[in-house]
Amino acid sequence: MTNKKKNKKKFAKKLFHKYRLVILNEDTFEERFAIKLTRLNVFVLMSISAIFIIAATTLLIAFTPLREYIPGYSSTSLKRKATQLSYKTDSIQQVIAINEQYYESIRRVLKGDVNTVDFNKDSIIEAAELDINEMNLSPSREDSLLREKVNKEDKYNLFESATSKVSFVLFPPVKGTISEGYNAQNKHYAVDIVVVEDTPVKATADGTVILAEWTTQTGYVTIIEHGNGLLSVYKHNASLTKHQGDLVKTGEVIAISGNTGELTTGPHLHFELWSNGYPIDPTTFIDFE
Repeated sequence: MTNKKKNKKKFAKKLFHKYRLVILNEDTFEERFAIKLTRLNVFVLMSISAIFIIAATTLLIAFTPLREYIPGYSSTSLKRKATQLSYKTDSIQQVIAINEQYYESIRRVLKGDVNTVDFNKDSIIEAAELDINEMNLSPSREDSLLREKVNKEDKYNLFESATSKVSFVLFPPVKGTISEGYNAQNKHYAVDIVVVEDTPVKATADGTVILAEWTTQTGYVTIIEHGNGLLSVYKHNASLTKHQGDLVKTGEVIAISGNTGELTTGPHLHFELWSNGYPIDPTTFIDFE
């Protein structure tokens, strides 16, 4: 017991024994810095320093992106991407399941295996109970009269019914003698007006040029859309003054008359009017002479 007490006293004495830490200038041996220390002070200072370093390192790892570089720690961005991929995978699996059901249904239909198709049997039975012989499908007198009237209009008044839709006055494109008039039976859906070469050809109404080109049979051709389904056509011109897409006003010069194209018989203007896809007689609305 005595030896143990002595050893403890010696150990405590060593802990509190003072030492002097001196920093000297190596060349002049001048004392630059000195501090008194004990073993206990050194132990406490080292312990505090170690605790501070451990705490700082823990905070640095836990709350900064540096933790992603330490083995064992997971990345936040990787977690987010993994979650998104998981949702996408689940959605894709659902789509695949739906597609598989759809393909399976098609396969059954192609193989003729449609016995498992669900439908309303009651409605089919009720429909089967109807007797077609009990239904009167013969047309009434009023229906017969209406059908006859419509058939006559379509047979005898095809172009006149189309002309009735035009309700505005048109400007004559040129003035001259009509060499060949409108004749639907001969499929001459125009009037040919004899004019002197280089006579200005004018727009019959406001509209938009939808065609301005050269053709082998009819020479320089211009087609103008006037709205309300009305089109005007000007053929066998010597030259054109308007281009496709141009807006024109009534009476504005759009071409110069001539004698171009294989089907021409002399200097004249071949003029057509179309209403909602039907040709109409231009002399009904325009006085050319």
